[in-house]
Amino acid sequence: MRKSLSIALIAALAVATGALTEAAQAPQTAEGGAKLPLLLDLGSKTCIPCKMMAPILDKLTKEYAGKFDVKFVDVWVKENTAEATKHRIKIIPTQIFFDAAGKELWRHEGFISEADILGKWKELGYDFKQAAAAAPIERWEPAKADTRAKADICYMCDGDVNPKTSAAVKTEKGDVRMCSPHCYFIMYSCLTEDKTDLEKRVSMTDYATGRPVPVADAAFLTGVDDAGRPWTRAFAAAPAAKQEQQKSGGSIVDLAVLQQSELSHRCGFCDRATYPQDAATVIAGGVYTWGCCSHCALGVAARTGLDIEVRERDRLTGEPVIVKTLDGSVASLEPEGAVAWYGQRQKPDGAWGSAGCFHQGFFTSAENLRKWLEQNPLETGKQITINQALADKMKLSPQQIQKACKIGECSPK
Repeated sequence: MRKSLSIALIAALAVATGALTEAAQAPQTAEGGAKLPLLLDLGSKTCIPCKMMAPILDKLTKEYAGKFDVKFVDVWVKENTAEATKHRIKIIPTQIFFDAAGKELWRHEGFISEADILGKWKELGYDFKQAAAAAPIERWEPAKADTRAKADICYMCDGDVNPKTSAAVKTEKGDVRMCSPHCYFIMYSCLTEDKTDLEKRVSMTDYATGRPVPVADAAFLTGVDDAGRPWTRAFAAAPAAKQEQQKSGGSIVDLAVLQQSELSHRCGFCDRATYPQDAATVIAGGVYTWGCCSHCALGVAARTGLDIEVRERDRLTGEPVIVKTLDGSVASLEPEGAVAWYGQRQKPDGAWGSAGCFHQGFFTSAENLRKWLEQNPLETGKQITINQALADKMKLSPQQIQKACKIGECSPK
């Protein structure tokens, strides 16, 4: 995504009287006449990373006027090529951070996000905070006690187990129950163990009688609801499925066909089975895939090494949240005030870790997150920026990415 700038070419194009553009000539001053620290961006108006820097530079110019100066120099314009030589530019864009006396403090090659720019200024001793930001939302204790019996809580999504659609897996310590065949297949897609004989331990609830049926013997009625989301109901025999079909519509399939359908859509990061209707859309290298949750959607950038676009929905309102990345950083965010929720759960040893994909989300604003938490009193975790959510994924090693959501935590216990 970066555009190399040949020093030889610069020298050939440079003119002896090369000067900064008018926007970059006059240093700005703070109140009282003191010069300001300077962020100098040397690029062009045509390269893709440079164009993605433009709105960031404009925003910084407006929001931090009087605190630090922002200059852009188009080094592909003939009269500015000498500036590239002067500043020893090899790649565009290059950003150079200067103190108020004009001393270079740090430089960066390629795209850099607004958050990273402000973070670097802070590292360099300049904290350009605007008005004090509201404290991030955190909740480390559920707002109410979970009084449900363990057997009534879905092992995968923590939702209520529906007695007419539940699935169960026999273990040495008893049955592990899930709210639906779909949650069973989510678990199935995450297992690292040998699944050869798993079917012998799995049962589905007969939708007509509420009795368990061995999964291999069941007939399944599948369809979609008014929102386009798939549903599945299991029956002990095909005649009962046909009777329900006359009332509810849908198609009758066996286990092999249902499993093929359930496993046909996978998360582009962790490979977990998902429904597209529930997932974030991710575009990576022109290819469309999904993120089973908002955080896994960002993880596609780490898994593929590509720049991506994530199209997610606010978990409260369904409003769109669109994230575009460049070189592993957030290049643009719509709306700008969107935030991420990092759902966490306390482990037996007292440490806090991810609560799983069902407990993560994006919100168009912190206020929407707050309202969602009011509606979901059992959620625990903290608000983080979407920049931080991406950065956390980009730090993962290839080995960690390979094991994502497949570390055995979903194994029925």
